[in-house]
Amino acid sequence: MTQRNRSFRSGAAVCRLAGALGLIFATPVITEAAPPSQDTIVVEGNRRIDAETVRSYFHASPDGHFDDAARDAALKALIATGLFEKVSIERADGRLVVQLSEAPVLDRVAFEGNRKVKDVDLAAAIESKPRGPLQRAIVQSDVGRIMEAYRRVGRAAVSVDPQIIDRGNGRVDLIYAVTEGAKTPVRQIDFTGNKAFGKRQLSAVIKTSATHMLSFLTGGNVYDPDRVAQDQEQLRLYYRSKGYADVRVSSAKAEYDPATKGFMLSFAIDEGPLYHFREVSVACNVPGMDCDKLRGLPTAHPGAVFDGNTLDKATELLAIELAKLGYPFAQVTPRLTRDATAQRIDVAFVIEQGPRAYVERIEIHGNTRTRDYVIRREFDIAEGDPYNKTLIDRAERRLKNLNYFKTVKISNRPGSAPDHVILDVEAVDQATGDFNIAGGYSTVDGALVEVKVGERNFYGTGKNVQAIFTYGQYARGINLAASEPYFLGTKVAAGIELFGRQNDANNYQSYGSTTYGARLQLGTPINEDLGVQWRYSIYNQNITLSPNSSGLTPSLAVRQAAAAGPTWVSAPGSTTTYSTLDNTKSPTSGIRSQLSQDLAGLGGDVKFLKTTEDVRYYKSLNSDLVGMVRAQGGYVTGWGGQQVPLMNNFFGGPTMVRGFAPNGFGPRDLTPGTTMDNVGGSAYWATTAELQSAIPGVPNEYGLRATAFVDAGSVFRYSGSTASLQVANKNVVRSSVGAGLTWASPFGALTVDYAVPLTKAADDVVQPLRFSAGGF
Repeated sequence: MTQRNRSFRSGAAVCRLAGALGLIFATPVITEAAPPSQDTIVVEGNRRIDAETVRSYFHASPDGHFDDAARDAALKALIATGLFEKVSIERADGRLVVQLSEAPVLDRVAFEGNRKVKDVDLAAAIESKPRGPLQRAIVQSDVGRIMEAYRRVGRAAVSVDPQIIDRGNGRVDLIYAVTEGAKTPVRQIDFTGNKAFGKRQLSAVIKTSATHMLSFLTGGNVYDPDRVAQDQEQLRLYYRSKGYADVRVSSAKAEYDPATKGFMLSFAIDEGPLYHFREVSVACNVPGMDCDKLRGLPTAHPGAVFDGNTLDKATELLAIELAKLGYPFAQVTPRLTRDATAQRIDVAFVIEQGPRAYVERIEIHGNTRTRDYVIRREFDIAEGDPYNKTLIDRAERRLKNLNYFKTVKISNRPGSAPDHVILDVEAVDQATGDFNIAGGYSTVDGALVEVKVGERNFYGTGKNVQAIFTYGQYARGINLAASEPYFLGTKVAAGIELFGRQNDANNYQSYGSTTYGARLQLGTPINEDLGVQWRYSIYNQNITLSPNSSGLTPSLAVRQAAAAGPTWVSAPGSTTTYSTLDNTKSPTSGIRSQLSQDLAGLGGDVKFLKTTEDVRYYKSLNSDLVGMVRAQGGYVTGWGGQQVPLMNNFFGGPTMVRGFAPNGFGPRDLTPGTTMDNVGGSAYWATTAELQSAIPGVPNEYGLRATAFVDAGSVFRYSGSTASLQVANKNVVRSSVGAGLTWASPFGALTVDYAVPLTKAADDVVQPLRFSAGGF
C-alpha cells in the first residue's frame, strides 16, 4: 500500500447544511414520512454510508416523481453533509442513479513546525477533527484560523500548508505544516484628534510601543490585536480620569506596510470638552432608606476636575455601604447632567431597588495556568449572593490590575431560574516570569553586576517569588523573597525575605560592614488608597576595620562599634502607606505618603525607636512636563538606657540632597589624625522640588526622561559619646541645584545626576556627578 502527499492551495467554498452529520456513521432522523415514490433510486459508490441514508435526502413531488427541483435539492443536501467528495445524480431507464465518492475519514490531525503556538491551542482553533470527514472547504477555513491565531501573537508572516497522507481504506492523516516567520512589529504609532495631551504622554498610557533599538529587551512592539483593544480602552479611561467625560476613542486602525514589514497603528480620539464637578448629590428611591447616612460617602468634590476614577470609587463605596445597611439588591447609578456651555457636570448618585437576582454560578475559562481560586478571591461576591453589577465591575478591574492576564472579560447570562444569573469570566493568561541581568557602574558600589530572577504568579497560585544577586567592586548582596497576597484565604498579604549584604571600606567610609537576616511581613489594606504593613525584622550587623594606606586611625566611634562585635537587632515595625498615584512607576498625578516605625528591643542586643516619613506629590503641568515636590524626615532614639548603634543612625548623602557624596554630610568626627568619618545623626529632614520631562527628539518608547531639581536638607543631633571626639554637629542646611537623566530600563530605573551644592558645611564631602540604580 502506497502513501502519497497532496497539497491543495485553494478550493471552492461550499455551504454546509445546518445539522449535517457529525459522524460518518450517523443516520439522520426522519421526522415525517416521505410520500411514496414511483421512481427508483439506485445508490452506487457508497462504502461506509448506508444507501437508505442517502435516499432519505430525496423528497418526491406530490405525484410521486422526482422533478429537477427535487433532484437539485437532494444534490445540495448530500454535498452539504461534508461526507462526500463528489456527488452526481443521473436519470437512466426510469431510475435515479446516485454516484458517490465518499470523503476520506481523518485518522489524525496534526501540526508541524509550530513553536510559538502550542498544538492544543491550534487544535482548539480549527474545525477539522479526528474521526471526522475530510472536507476541503473546512481545511481551507482552518488555514485562515491558524493564521489568525499566529496574527494574535504578532506573526503575520506565517504560512500554512495543509498536507494529506493517504493511509488506505479511505483513511487519511491531515498535517498542517506551519512556517511561522518572524514577529511582525509595530513600526509607528500615531494619535489623531488629541489636543489636551501630546503623543509622548499618550504613548506612556498604552502597552503597545513602536519598534526601537531596545525593543528586544522591553517587548511591547509586537502587533497584538488584543493588546491594541486594551490600549483603546486605556486611552478612554485616561481621558476620563483627566476631566474629559465625553471622550471617544473611535478607532484603533492597524495597517500592514510591506515596505517596512510592520504595522502602522493609529488611534482616533474625539476628546470633547474639559469638565469640572458642580453639584454632587445622593437621591434615594428605596422605601425606608435613610439617605442622610449616605450623603457623606461620595468622594467627588464640587469644583474639582471631573475624574471618572473618583466616580467609580464613590459608586463602589455606596454599593458596599448599602449591602452593610441591609439593601443588597439596591443599585447605585451615577447620573450625569452636563452643562456644555459652563463645562460643568452635576452628579446625582441615584439609589433604586433593583431586581432580586442571585449569582447561581461563577464559571471561569481561558486560564490555562492561573488557578480558579486565584480569580475567585478577587470577587466580593460568591455563588448564592445577591447580584451586584458594581461589585462585579470592581472584580474585573482587580483582575486586570493583577497583571497575570492578557485579557479579562466578565459577562453574565440567565441561570436556571428567572432570578438567577451565571457569571462568565474569561481570563487569558500571559507570561509572568522575569529574568534580568544588568551590569554597570555605581558611584557607591563601583563596577557591579546584578542578576534578578522572579515569578509574580508562581505556578498559577498568585504567589510572588524573587531572587536578586548583586556583586560589586565594594558591595556584594543576596535577597530572596516570597509573598502571598491572600494569606490563609484572607485579604492579608504575607511575605518573607532573607537578605545579606557585605560592604567594603571605600572612599566614603573607612570601615566595612556586614548585615544578614530575615524579615516577616503582613499587609492589611484599609481601603483602595490606604494600607498598613506590619513586619518583624531580625538581623545581625557588624562593623569591620581594614588597614588603610593613609595611616590614619578610624574615628573613635567607629572603633568602639567594631569592638562591640556583631549585634542582633530584633524589631517589630509598621509602614502606613497612602497613595492616589495614577501610575506607580511613572506617576504624573497624585500623592504618596509613607510613615514607618521600627521598635528594636523585642529580644536582640540593642534598643531603639526609629520613625521616618516620606511624602511625594505629583502634578501634570502639560502633556510632557510633570512637577514633583517631596518632603521627608526621621528621628531615632535609644531607650532602656541604651544608645543608638552607629549603623542605625541617619547619614546624609545623595538620597537626601543630591550633589553630596554618600555619608557626605551630617555629624562628623574632626579629631586630628583620624579618618574623620561621618558618625551619623539621630534626626534629618529634606525637601525636593523637581520637574520631569520627556526629551525632545527621543521616542517615548526609550523610557528616557530629564529632570531639573532643587534639594535641601540636613542631618544633625549626634547622640553618641563625645568624650575624646571633636564632632561637627550643627544643623547646617545643605542645598543644591542640578539636572539628571533617568532611563526606565528593563532592569529598573538607572539615573545619572549632576548637582551643584549651593550651601554646605566646611567639612562636607561633595560629589556633583552620581550614577545610581534602583526603584522608581
